[in-house]
Amino acid sequence: MDFDDLLARLDLGTKIRLLTGADLWSLPALPEIGLARLVMSDGPIGVRGEQWNPQDPSVALPSPTALAATWDLDLVRRAGRLLAQEARRKGVHVLLAPTLNLHRTPLGGRHFECFSEDPLLTGEVAAAYVEGVQAGGVAATPKHFVANDSETDRFTVDVRVAERVLREMYLAPFERVVRAGAWGVMSAYNSVNGTTMTEHAELVGGVLKREWGFDGFVVSDWTAVRSTEAAALGGTDVAMPGPGGPWGAKLEAAVREGRVPEAVVDDRVRRVLRLAHRTGALTTARGDAGFGGGHRTDEDVDGVALARELAARSFTLLENDGVLPLTGVRTVALIGAAAAQARVMGGGSAQVFPERVVSPLDGLRARDGVEVRYALGADPRVRLDPLTGPATLVFLDADDRPLKRETLPGTQARWLGGLPERLAAAELRTVYTPDVSGEHVFSVAGAGAYTMTVAGRVVLDEVITVADPAIAFLSPPERRVSVPLEAGVPVEVAVRHPAASGMVSFTLGHTAPSLPAEELIAEAARTAAACDVAVVVVATTPEVECEGFDRDSLRLPGRQDDLVEAVAAANPRTVVVVNTGSPVEMPWAERVAAVLLTWFPGQEAGDALADVLFGAAEPGGRLPTTWPVRLADCPVVDTAPVEGALPYEEGVFIGYRGWERSALAPAYWFGHGLGYTSWRYDAIEAGPSAVTVMVTNTGTRHGREVVQVYLAPQVPDGRPARWLAGFDVVEAGPGESAVTTVFLPERAFQTWTEAGWRTVTGTYAVEVGRSCADRRLSASVVR
Repeated sequence: MDFDDLLARLDLGTKIRLLTGADLWSLPALPEIGLARLVMSDGPIGVRGEQWNPQDPSVALPSPTALAATWDLDLVRRAGRLLAQEARRKGVHVLLAPTLNLHRTPLGGRHFECFSEDPLLTGEVAAAYVEGVQAGGVAATPKHFVANDSETDRFTVDVRVAERVLREMYLAPFERVVRAGAWGVMSAYNSVNGTTMTEHAELVGGVLKREWGFDGFVVSDWTAVRSTEAAALGGTDVAMPGPGGPWGAKLEAAVREGRVPEAVVDDRVRRVLRLAHRTGALTTARGDAGFGGGHRTDEDVDGVALARELAARSFTLLENDGVLPLTGVRTVALIGAAAAQARVMGGGSAQVFPERVVSPLDGLRARDGVEVRYALGADPRVRLDPLTGPATLVFLDADDRPLKRETLPGTQARWLGGLPERLAAAELRTVYTPDVSGEHVFSVAGAGAYTMTVAGRVVLDEVITVADPAIAFLSPPERRVSVPLEAGVPVEVAVRHPAASGMVSFTLGHTAPSLPAEELIAEAARTAAACDVAVVVVATTPEVECEGFDRDSLRLPGRQDDLVEAVAAANPRTVVVVNTGSPVEMPWAERVAAVLLTWFPGQEAGDALADVLFGAAEPGGRLPTTWPVRLADCPVVDTAPVEGALPYEEGVFIGYRGWERSALAPAYWFGHGLGYTSWRYDAIEAGPSAVTVMVTNTGTRHGREVVQVYLAPQVPDGRPARWLAGFDVVEAGPGESAVTTVFLPERAFQTWTEAGWRTVTGTYAVEVGRSCADRRLSASVVR
């Protein structure tokens, strides 16, 4: 569609208004040209919408690392279609996802929100995600362009990286999603080689838009635009949020004074109009009545069923002495805090409020014919959990008159958007009936002033100060108070908070009197010894994996390692379920019967876990990133800038590329994962652009295999020893064979030089197998 006619109807001020948020989540409507509000929403595991609160629940899918662990592009496309369906339901045109940054180091705070350490796997999974979302008429916005691979000083860090490394590693997934037709890209907070990304004319205006021909819109990460002229000239199209900020009247003045050509503004507006046309927000373009009027859902995706299927397909079996799948089991000892309170998503902008969460305890207890005996064992949680059960959040004006009441499923009050006018304070109220007598601990986690009362008595009155607004919202400090309570006697608990910041975000936490840690671990061991099998669920906490900060260790928090050792000593049939979004050290891995990695598994965690443990589903995952024995062994660990700069001195040698040139071996290689059957690699036929492989299921169950193809140059010449060049998922029944052809792109044989991409001629081994270290067949090709 030609948008020049619409442009001609807009004056300069109106055009510039289209390039800045009308509020936190949208661009303004222009009814005079048939343009509705363009609404954006965070992702990537669910669609939050404009309001971040439990009254507007969202389907919560498994984490992006889990999606990548499926290696199943069709399944990821289905996830994208579900997200588009959710977006349409919530009136969202633009989903701010997926995250394409690489697993450069396992310490990265948003590691769980990214797909892989490998640029090809990242790009292919991201392209499938984008295709699925956009097939539903909703724009995907891959982020964060580019080299935003850690969180420390993320607003100011200057990443120093060679152009070859940028091209072959960090830009490669973005180039792939542009080829897939992405309608948006989000620019990052950080700088690259001295220039902040919202002003990076070379990478945004040059590589992304001109070289790759990207015709979508570039939106800043929230508050990332810090200049008027440089950002406008650098390639940024939309500065979010608004309406304040460095554009608006300042940009209009820059255009009128000749410092920014009006043609630059026109190009940005065309991109916004094109986005509106694509998503149905431009009536003139669609001939419909605004958002959604021109869309028809070809299928109604069952979010619960898909979340369960995705989780099981992503679960990655690292070790198994034959204990899994469980058969003939009558009693299961289920142990760990995360077994009862599942960690289903990482912290930060990836968080949503699901309508329900199925914990491992829920899922296993729903299994017929099995008695589940639960023990806490060890509690790694730093903050207290919110109380469950109905709570009331009352919004008050300055005279303490109620403006609005909301019923919540627990005592987490998080409200961003949709707050009533004249709001002066928020009060959270609930009634708690203790099961045991003794000293109960209550807490408030949040920023600002809080007053807590228990049974009408003030027990806490404090101001909690937090310097970083992101930390205040995502991971605020906690204050605790001990209160004696009598079993069976209900008490009203209330927290009052002056809501002066335009948002409400705090949690009322609680814990009942408990045994000392040693006694809890001993109790868990006794429970395990009395059962046919023990399942220990270990996990990280929101203080370990969250947006806003990087990790400082790969150790499991609390005394979970001690718990596993004690349970394994009590019952040799111990299965450890690792509920984390990114790698952790597992010093006990060789002393347990099985290790099952469930990532952050989304809302259907418990049912999917029961499916896999008891063999109703096969654990289909393969590692999208290498897991170390110890953090100290990793090829790259640095996330902290020195004097503002973070040099990527390792070049292209991250992940398995770095491990292969190291004298140390990881615990589990990239691509590793076991199933419930066995496979034989029978034959390979390789040509210069494709490889055909035949595999046979030699086990007794139907199974799924991820055939991985690696290229290994005869003369590495500064390149890695090998790299992933393609993959495919095949399925077969017992005794059946499957044949797949994997195409080898020209780029797999190329390297970046000063003259651009160059095919490196010579002899290559085309290696196929089950991981980058378990390669079963090989053939030679000459380029």
